[in-house]
This record gives sequence, C-alpha cells and structure tokens, in this order.
Amino acid sequence: MAIDRFTLVQQAAPRTPAAWPHQVGVLPPRALSFQHRAEVDQLRTAVDSGGTAVLSQVLTGAGGVGKTQMAADYARTAWDSGGVDVLVWITASSRSAITAGCAQAGVEVLAADPSNAEQAARGFLAWLEPKAGQKPCRWLVVLDDVADPADMRGWWPPASSHGRVLVTTRRREAALTGAGRRLVTVGLFTPQDAAAYFTAVLAAHDRHEPTDHIDSLAADLGYLPLALAQAAAYIIDADLTCASYRELLADQITKLGDLLPEPGALPDDQTATVAATWSLAIERANQIRPAGLARPMLQLVALLDPNGIPASVLTGQAALARLAEHRTPTGTGATHQPAPVSGEDAMLALQALHRLSLIDHTPEAPHQAVRVHQLIQRATRDTLTPDQHDRLALTAADALTAADALSAAWPEIERDTALAQTLRANTTALTRTAEDALYRPAPHGVLFRTGRSLGEAGQVTAATAHFHRLAETTGHRLDPDHPDTLTARHNFAYWRGMAGDAAGALAAFQELLPDRLRVQGPGHHDTLTARSNLAYWRFIGGSGAGAVAAFQELFADQLRLLGPGHHDTLTARSNLAYRRGIGGSRTGAVWAFEELLADQLRVLGPDHPDTLSTRHNLAYWRGEAGDVAGAVAAFQELLADWLRVLGPDHPRTLSARYDLAWCRGMAGDVAGAVAAFQELLADQLRVQGPDPPDTLSARHNLALWRIKLAVDESTDS
Repeated sequence: MAIDRFTLVQQAAPRTPAAWPHQVGVLPPRALSFQHRAEVDQLRTAVDSGGTAVLSQVLTGAGGVGKTQMAADYARTAWDSGGVDVLVWITASSRSAITAGCAQAGVEVLAADPSNAEQAARGFLAWLEPKAGQKPCRWLVVLDDVADPADMRGWWPPASSHGRVLVTTRRREAALTGAGRRLVTVGLFTPQDAAAYFTAVLAAHDRHEPTDHIDSLAADLGYLPLALAQAAAYIIDADLTCASYRELLADQITKLGDLLPEPGALPDDQTATVAATWSLAIERANQIRPAGLARPMLQLVALLDPNGIPASVLTGQAALARLAEHRTPTGTGATHQPAPVSGEDAMLALQALHRLSLIDHTPEAPHQAVRVHQLIQRATRDTLTPDQHDRLALTAADALTAADALSAAWPEIERDTALAQTLRANTTALTRTAEDALYRPAPHGVLFRTGRSLGEAGQVTAATAHFHRLAETTGHRLDPDHPDTLTARHNFAYWRGMAGDAAGALAAFQELLPDRLRVQGPGHHDTLTARSNLAYWRFIGGSGAGAVAAFQELFADQLRLLGPGHHDTLTARSNLAYRRGIGGSRTGAVWAFEELLADQLRVLGPDHPDTLSTRHNLAYWRGEAGDVAGAVAAFQELLADWLRVLGPDHPRTLSARYDLAWCRGMAGDVAGAVAAFQELLADQLRVQGPDPPDTLSARHNLALWRIKLAVDESTDS
C-alpha cells in the first residue's frame, strides 16, 4: 500500500509543541548579489503598518520579477531580528500543498496528530486567532507562489494584531484583495538595479565587462531579474562576453531556451528556465473562460510592439477570425464546430492573460491597451512552427491595417497622431520579427501604409528612408518590374521631393515613367499619376513652361480616359489652377479654384480633404491677388474645418496655420503674425521635429516677422 508523503514525513515528528522561536518550512536561499529594491521598502512599510490587525500583503507580478526572493528577504530579516516567534513558509502552488503546509505547522507548533492532515491544518489556523488570556505569539505566514485564488478559499490565516501574512502570486483577481488584504505590485529591475546586479554576479566569478555592454544587455533582457540571473550564468559557463551574448540574443532564429543554462546548471537553486517560467501560466490562462482564446491571443500579441498595442488591433475582424480558429469547440459529431468569437470574447481573453500577469491590459488607454514583456513574446514565438509564425504574421498585418473593411484599426485620415505613432511602432515590431512573411507572396499593404503615415505626419525624411528600403527589398525579392516595386519607387521619389530634394525626385520620376509605360501601359492609373508627379517636380525644378504643357496634356488624357468627375481629373485641374497663379495670373488662379471648388463640393462633398485643400489654395491666391483681409477670413474658417476633419497635429492643419499667420502679417497685424508663428513652430517641433522643410520655413518666417516687428516698434518710438 502506498504511504502518503505527509504521513511518512511525520512518523518521526515530535508529539510535543515546539518551543518558540520556531520555523516551519525552508526559506529559499538568498540569491547571489541580491539587490535591495524600492518594493522591499514598500513591502516593509505595508506589512509593518500599525492598527489593531495587520493586513495581509499580496505580492503580485509576472513570473521572474523576484517575488519569492523579496518575500524570503522580508521573512529572513524578520526572523534574524527576533521580530517573529513562529515563521511558517509554505510553497502554495496547489490547494493540497497549502493544506500540507498548514498541517505541518500544526504538527510542529501544536503537536497535532500527523495522521489527519486536514484536522492539523484547521487546528493551526484556529490557533492563529487571537484569544484572551493566551500568551501572544508574533507569527509570520508566507504562502509562496499561489497559483489559483480558489486554492486559498478557507485557508487565509486570520487577521491578528500579532500576526502577519505574506502571499506571492502571479494572479491579479479581485478574490486576492479585500477582507483586509492589500496588493503590492512587483515590477522589473530599474536600469541601475539591473546593472548593479549583473556587475556583481560577474565580479563574483572574476569577470568584468564594460559598463555600456552590461547596460545594453540588461535592456535587451528587459530588466527581468530571472533572465538576468540565468543569462549571467550562461555567459560565465560558456565563457562569453556580454557583446557576444547580445549577438546570439538578437538572432531571431535561435530560441531563447538555447541561450539559457540547462536545468542542472541554473543559479540560486532555481528549478525552471525563464523560457519555461511562463508555460504553466499560459496554460492556466487558456483554461479561463472563454476557454482556448488566451494562448492564440498571446501569440498574436507576441508579434507586435511590447510597449503598447491598440485595443482595436486585437479586437478587429482579423484578430477575431484568428481566435475563432483556436476556440475550444462545442458540440459533438457534425456539430463539433468552434463558436464565433466576438469583440467581448477577445477582451476577456486579454483579461485572462492580465490576471496571470502575462500582459498588462489597460482598457482605459485604448491606444496602448496591451503591454507585454519582450521575453514573454520571445518565448511565445519560440513555440510556433515556421508555418504558424508566417500565417500569424499576416494576421497581425491584417489586424493593423484592418484589411477586412469591417473595422478601422488604422484610419484613412490620421486625426489621432498618437494612435498613428503607435500603429507605426507596431508595424516596426512586426517587421523586425516576421519581415520575410510580409513579402510573401507580395509586400503586405501594412508596409506601404506605414510609409505613407510617416510622410503624412510630417516625418518626410523617415518616409523617404522607409520607401527607399521598401523599393530595394521589393525589387530584390520579387522583380524590378513588379507593380509593387514600381509603387515603392513612386513613393520613394515623391517623399524624396517632399523632403527637399526636388532634383532627386525629378530624376527618379524620369526613370520611373518609362517603366510604368512599358509594364502597365499609357492608360493605367499609376502611369497617369507618374506623369502628374513628373510634371510637378519639373515645375518645382524650374522648368515652368514645360511643366505647364505637361499638365495640360495630362489633363486632356485624364478627361478622356477617366471623365470630368474622377478624383485624378479634379487633381489635374487643381495643378493647372495653381500653375496659373505661379505663372502670373493670380486673378485667373482665383477664378479657376472657385470653379474647381464648386465641382468638388458636388462630387466629393465639403469635408473631403481635396475639397478643403482647394479652399486652402483659393484663400492663398485671394491674398496674393490683393484681398488680404478676405484671405485671413477664409483661412480662419478653413482652419476650423481642418481641425474638425484632420485634428490639430495634421500637416495640412499646420499648413493652414502657417498661411493664416503669414496673411495676418501682410494685413498689418505684425505682432499677431509673430505670436502665431511662435505657437506654430512649437507644435511643428513637437510633431515633426526640427529638420523637415515646414519646420525650417516656420522658423525662417518667425525670424522675418520678428525683425519687422522690431523695426515697426523702433519707428514708432
């Protein structure tokens, strides 16, 4: 007959109560180069706070942040200082383990009968209750690594003015709080703590590394204490440098588990590698309702930006379709089909991951609703087969661009610049981990959308670099004549010009147009667009007469091929009207834009960006034609509409502010122009940075109007 482990251990246990002070259970050994952290002081302040009953403290945080070490440090300090009479350490990874730990305490402290574990455990909890006339006992009970709040039901030590309770767990459910219990969140090392820890561990083995190398490696490991400990052990055992280890870590093909010690070589009596630390938590999260969704959700999160993923990306149709493939089916036989997944189901899956401290889910911050540690991402990606990884990458790309048309993760008009920046960061993260998949069978639209977003946000230099790389990569992976390669070249040429290199843009479009004609033909939309851009940059480059002739010829072809109401035909009319003004006929430009505006209002509507751009041009040429007051009034009305349609940080909104400031100065309000340019420049520096042409132009005009204001003030005096 099998003998219960608890009974076997207790057969030799003494049947007389232990004398105080007494310790039950074994504290984990102190980690090499243990770092004193701010959370330790927070814990001591919380646990030692006064009152008639000291509250239970629950240390919560992701696996590997050092919760157990902090709890052991607190318990060891309390024991060594004589602050407790009875110290009980229980490894609380299951309900049976909690029962056994409390029973062990009952046997040792109360001489309870070891043959009845449940009774011994209940007797110990009852003994912890303060009683009149009983000799006070200062006790501390530590329940380490509670895996499920339900396991603690009925086993919470009682509140006592003489007792303290400390719990460590990855869980964050409400069941762990309330009833006099208080959460203490344990985070990552600070960069300073991480560097100090790593330096001390290496020094203990007569190893020394440059400070900047240690700092960089700590950042690569995300300042996770367990990862730092195991990486240090691997570096020492393999006789590597921090720099060489970073190179291995940067290799996306190498699995994280291959860069950590084998189980027998783990430091500080650790039992699991950081790569395996989260596996049980993921399994538990996947069992939480709606069952089967947490794991595929974490796999999707693992390919995106660890610093913040918008909620719309993870709850759109592309993400929901992915989750539906993995949902636990219901029914049997022919009805054995997974149920559809709703946006609410996706949110519940995120909450399940949050409850197990695998992610941080903050619904009230929708643009960065989900944050995740980079090593959790790495360990999750390592579980995917190459085919799973590639298909998941395409799902993530679809989720970013909302290619299904039922959701709008990435809006066509980027009113919210913070959201756009977050989406670009997520695309960068996705490209870093799954770039190959995004080019099969052709470049995914998210690659083009990201570059356009950079340019429309005013980051024209970054947009130029993005499309230059995209054009080279697409030409190499596909074919120089592939339509996507030509489109990437087109975008590179356009943003090159917008970044200030008009000659480079002209040369690029001169090379591109013959390829468009040869591959796509003269009547193709892309060919006509290339002709339009070639004419534009020819005009900017100083070839005015030739550019006007090219625009006129293009307009005739667009009118014939596309019709008068087509967007491109209307754009061609706008270009001709603008060239008319540049050519000297300012009044003619006003008339042309007035006619164009009437047609755009009818065809596109009043809030279409092209309609608003025509109003912008009309206001500008009114001012140039001498009606400065009318231009000021028009720009003021237009600015209100730009703000409503595009938001305050969009380049077109900033451009309207620029022209309004200029017109104010020309109308005689020099002080108003100076104030407007000062405010505009501050916003351009914040949104676009110091180098784009628009920022430099605003700085230049601010200087001019300041000089004008100084001259006027000196003349008046």
